[in-house]
Amino acid sequence: MKNKDMTIAEICLNDALGGLELTAANCFEYFKNKTNCYAIVAPDTKLDKLIDNKNKFTVKRNKILPLIPAFKLAKLIDNNNIDILHFHLGKDIIPIVLAKIISKKKPIIIYSRHMNMTRFKNDIYHRWLYKNINMLHAVSRQVKEQLEKYIPSSARPPIELVYLGTKESSIDENKIETLKSKYNLENTFVVGMIGRIEDEKGQHILIEAISKLNNPNVKALIIGSAPREEYMKKLKEMVKSLNIEDKVIFTGFTKEVNEHMKLCDASVLATKKETFGLVVIESMRNKVCTIATNNGGPLEIIDDNINGLLFDRTPQDLASKIEYLYNNPDIKNSLASSGYEKAKREFDYETQMQKLYNAIQSV
Repeated sequence: MKNKDMTIAEICLNDALGGLELTAANCFEYFKNKTNCYAIVAPDTKLDKLIDNKNKFTVKRNKILPLIPAFKLAKLIDNNNIDILHFHLGKDIIPIVLAKIISKKKPIIIYSRHMNMTRFKNDIYHRWLYKNINMLHAVSRQVKEQLEKYIPSSARPPIELVYLGTKESSIDENKIETLKSKYNLENTFVVGMIGRIEDEKGQHILIEAISKLNNPNVKALIIGSAPREEYMKKLKEMVKSLNIEDKVIFTGFTKEVNEHMKLCDASVLATKKETFGLVVIESMRNKVCTIATNNGGPLEIIDDNINGLLFDRTPQDLASKIEYLYNNPDIKNSLASSGYEKAKREFDYETQMQKLYNAIQSV
């Protein structure tokens, strides 16, 4: 039964579509079945296209004149009797706090922090901002510790640690076979990397690792789109110069993420500073063995050599981990199976969403 006494607005005004934006969409989908809920996104973005619902509004962020989106948000708050503003990105904090002040309703503000925090927020401006926030949601212990370190206690709202979760999705087996044929992956050991194609994500590390293996039966499947064409161009030039054009496949953006993930024998997360690693638990839930960088969020998910592998973010170490899995299929399958059990037990979508909803409800 819905809680009709509480109205939540899920806000994400970003123009990209990655784990953070998908989490905002997932929160909207889950919360709207629990209570009155609206989605507020930037117009003509991938997130705008993804959320198809009559309870969706669009607001464009304005870095120079934040009062413009703030007044629009304040109007939406008052016209729709919104009690809680839940947002996910630091860039949205200014118009949201201003909207709270401008509105008659004066809603509660909850900030889900997905990104690293690396600077102290002890100046007057940031103290004022955080004093207007009612709760911080940290997606990992690392993020919680950063929030406690960098936001002074006099301005810091209560912090709730709730990990993200993932579903066990239905898979189109026929689609998998079609994709396998499309990418020519028969009798191939496939190493996948899923996510935005950008330098920080480290696709270049996987490409260099593939070149070091010099194994004709191992291919890299790089799944996602590039916000900046320069990096994609750099990657393709790198593939060409290493003479491995037959071993690296760029799929581009796809909505069939789980089917693409199921093509893989192993998946790689090579981000330099990952706060959590949603793609890690998604891979684990798809029973794909995961290799991730040995810092940040992955340390809270993967138990090395038990339910996945950790590497030091060098191409040499990544190549050795891929070779190890290639030469030891039973170990690969065991790691994948253990990873699946841990993801199902500790990072279940319904369980984690309910924990977050309960935390929001208690503010």
